Amino acid sequence: MEIRFQSSAKEVKGMSTDELRANFLISSLMKPNEISLVYSHFDRIILGGVNPLEQKIFLPNETELKADYFLQRREIGIINTGGDGVVEADGVQYELKKLDALYLGKGTKSVSFQSNAKDNPAFFFLMSTTAHHTFPNEKMNKEEASPIKLGDAATANLRTIYKYIHEDGIKSCQLVMGLTLLDAGSVWNSVPPHTHTRRTEIYFYFDLPEVQRTFHFMGEPKETRHLLIANYEAVISPPWSVHFGCGTSNYGFIWGMAGENQAFTDMDALALSELK
Repeated sequence: MEIRFQSSAKEVKGMSTDELRANFLISSLMKPNEISLVYSHFDRIILGGVNPLEQKIFLPNETELKADYFLQRREIGIINTGGDGVVEADGVQYELKKLDALYLGKGTKSVSFQSNAKDNPAFFFLMSTTAHHTFPNEKMNKEEASPIKLGDAATANLRTIYKYIHEDGIKSCQLVMGLTLLDAGSVWNSVPPHTHTRRTEIYFYFDLPEVQRTFHFMGEPKETRHLLIANYEAVISPPWSVHFGCGTSNYGFIWGMAGENQAFTDMDALALSELK
């Protein structure tokens, strides 16, 4: 498990492109028959990816956690962005089709991942946060996720938001998780932009064609930077940073948050005229 420490806004001002990518971009999350994990000291989030083919892959107990098992003091959200697969938690099997989500609470001891077909494998994205209370394990498909249509085709940001783990959905200690799908012809996400100094956010981009890219904007509102993102790559967005993007085609992205509260509307909105 890779460990990443926090970077302040002041440090980021002087970073080169390579330094920005090394600190905030997470590549190679989806490796065949492997699980990849990154521990960020921003709100102690762990994010990862699992792409099982012909074998079952188990969630490991990383030594850095100093725990008897991974979820001894943690909770985890899982969203499948590929073919049909199965997550097994303490002997209970959960079938996850594309864009189905699963929450596993504190105290779940054994977790494994498997694809139903090697030629159409599952791509599981994981996000884990610390937990102080046990909430029940629960699955939700995208049709149950209260989809909301936002944006406008005229401004190229027509999109649908699906909320899975949040105050009015699947209950958790501090994890908030969902995804956004952009309509064909729309390329901008999270516009108008915002910050939320009480929460760290993670973006994981998927369904982006191999030859296309997304420009993910980050940094302080008056000193923005950008990262060039490919399919199945993720970015860590610090509490002080904006997080919005523009693709060379439409795409989807999973968003996950952790911090002081779970209020989806806890955002400090910014006018586009405020950005520099």
